[in-house]
Amino acid sequence: MIRQYDLVERVKAYDPNADEDALNRAYVFSMHAHGSQKRASGDPYFSHPVEVAGILAQMKLDSASIVTGLLHDTVEDTVATLDDIERLFGRDISRLVDGVTKLSRLELQSDQTKQAENFRKLVLAMSEDIRVLVVKLADRLHNMQTLHYIKSEDKRRRIARETLDIYAPLAERIGIHRMKDELEDLAFAVLHPEGRESIKTRFAFLKEQGGSLVGKVIDQLTKTLNEDGLPNATVTGREKTPYSIWRKMQRKNVGFEQLSDIMAFRVTVETVGECYQALGVIHSHYPVVPGRFKDYISTPKPNDYRSLHTGIIGPERQRIEVQIRTREMHEVAELGVAAHWSYKQDGGKTEGRQYRWLRELLDILEHASGPEEFLENTKLEMFQDQVFCFTPKGDLIALPRGATPVDFAYAVHSQVGDTCVGAKINGRIVPLRSQLSNGDQVDIITSKAQTPSPTWERFVVTGKARARIRRFIRAQQRAQYLNLGKEILTKAFRHEHQDLSEKALDAVTKNFSVTNVEDLYAAVGEGLVTKGEVLNAVFPNRVEPKTAKIVPLPRPRSKSSDNAVPIRGLIPGMALHYAGCCHPLPGDRIVGIVTTGKGVTIHTIDCDTLESFADTPERWLDVAWDTADEGQGHIGRISVMLGNEPGALGNLTTVIGKNAGNITNLKITNRSNDFFEILVDIEVKDVKHLTNLIAALRAMPSINSVERARG
Repeated sequence: MIRQYDLVERVKAYDPNADEDALNRAYVFSMHAHGSQKRASGDPYFSHPVEVAGILAQMKLDSASIVTGLLHDTVEDTVATLDDIERLFGRDISRLVDGVTKLSRLELQSDQTKQAENFRKLVLAMSEDIRVLVVKLADRLHNMQTLHYIKSEDKRRRIARETLDIYAPLAERIGIHRMKDELEDLAFAVLHPEGRESIKTRFAFLKEQGGSLVGKVIDQLTKTLNEDGLPNATVTGREKTPYSIWRKMQRKNVGFEQLSDIMAFRVTVETVGECYQALGVIHSHYPVVPGRFKDYISTPKPNDYRSLHTGIIGPERQRIEVQIRTREMHEVAELGVAAHWSYKQDGGKTEGRQYRWLRELLDILEHASGPEEFLENTKLEMFQDQVFCFTPKGDLIALPRGATPVDFAYAVHSQVGDTCVGAKINGRIVPLRSQLSNGDQVDIITSKAQTPSPTWERFVVTGKARARIRRFIRAQQRAQYLNLGKEILTKAFRHEHQDLSEKALDAVTKNFSVTNVEDLYAAVGEGLVTKGEVLNAVFPNRVEPKTAKIVPLPRPRSKSSDNAVPIRGLIPGMALHYAGCCHPLPGDRIVGIVTTGKGVTIHTIDCDTLESFADTPERWLDVAWDTADEGQGHIGRISVMLGNEPGALGNLTTVIGKNAGNITNLKITNRSNDFFEILVDIEVKDVKHLTNLIAALRAMPSINSVERARG
């Protein structure tokens, strides 16, 4: 355990202006507060905050962070209070200790919910001061170093999984690669001990076989660079960590022997110009492995990591990776935010390009419906490899691999994403589901009339985009269910010769476990509560009419009755669904079937499927098309018997196009030497439009028959 004097001297060695008095008082306060408490290892509990402070001192953090490390468990695990901390150490320390403490304050039902909620609180705390995260990471690192003392294997695995899922990626996001590597390796040892030992055994075997291979490569690279005008270049080499090897084997689905770059060499020089000079020297002396060059100096990673990466066939004919950077870049790569720590100017402010990811996490937090969804979306946000794309003005946007123009639009601005209607990649218009590649220039086309489409959720990969789309869908669905439920109840009350009274509904809301009338409307629209149940609650003495088994029969088209609910303004796929069995169109006589949790499904009145609902008359709803919807596209299906002759299919599509129909799907269901049977889905305005189109097709000599399909 680090002694009080040693800790103070360590801090003063890199920060002569450190608050020595505060460090001494914090050390003594924490020791007295924790008293005789013990850790799972049997050591005094006080050893933990001291070791955390030591880790922070290794990273050369300011004295406020070191004091926070000493005090971070006092409020949670001892009788000390935040008021005590503020009185003795000031407002800044109190705020930092509170930020670290509040993460483990919740006792929720499930580990997953607790983990998600704690992570949500961590994001909020570190958005105010990034030092909260650095202290929390140091706390987690020491806990992982002593994890083997915990007896429960399940608990060890849960903590290791949480470390791998959340804390290691966060360390990478703020650029502390040294800590990220150690957290990953410690978690890997718990989760996959056999895999780790296997990789370490293979490394040992390679060392035996290759002798001082790393030393030989370092000597030859150093000699080459010195002779070509870079006398100050320093070369170091290392094996990649067992976890990074394991992850690469999983991602590429290859064995250990097939990996080409299990060794990495680093060249450090003085200036940016010398970085590119060193690259030229290495490429001129050794064969380059195609596709392995990456320039993170001209386009730094979001966490401010800067370096040149290249793959070569090295001096010993081995495929190796070489990283070239300045000494300043190396310090940033190892220590991240701690390397150019801003305590000298403005504390742990989270401004600047390298904190953009943190602001995006806050945006996801704002739009997520609950902690689990937030955790799911942020895992997406943090884990995937990245592609770098540019706006038309040349601004760099970093996105996960597999990202689409919709993800790019939301990364630029939430409003741009919400109103996105199209995209150009490198000047060419592409579908919104296209995947972006490194270096693409993306131009987003927007329209004020556009809103997020529910289909976007199927292909977006960033948490921010998914959270915004889900939020819009939730808001729209509720509005749709609410309007539909209100219409249903209005017509039901009118059928009973009563006026809909919100006062009467308010009196029965408790019967349906809802808090207000609006929630009741939404429940009726969603099919969770039937109109009959509401009527019976409002009118307890009501005699429900006896209903015979309903058998649907074709009825002549007529003007809709007063009791029909207009389906005006309802977006298909939310509160309203058009049945795929009969493809109803404006002009068809229709009926609605209320489906629990889905709202209303619209069928034509002569649809065969309706017979299966004959025993549940309470689910039937009289609905009618609304004239305001005329002109909108609806899908109609036709069955065509087409002669098997050259040009027949071309003629079919030409006639459909000339009659203002748009083919959305085409399927050949049967074929023979003479005829093809085809199902065609066509976007049309209404029944009349489809009827005219069928008539035009029947006039074609190559078409044997055309019928409207009912399935």
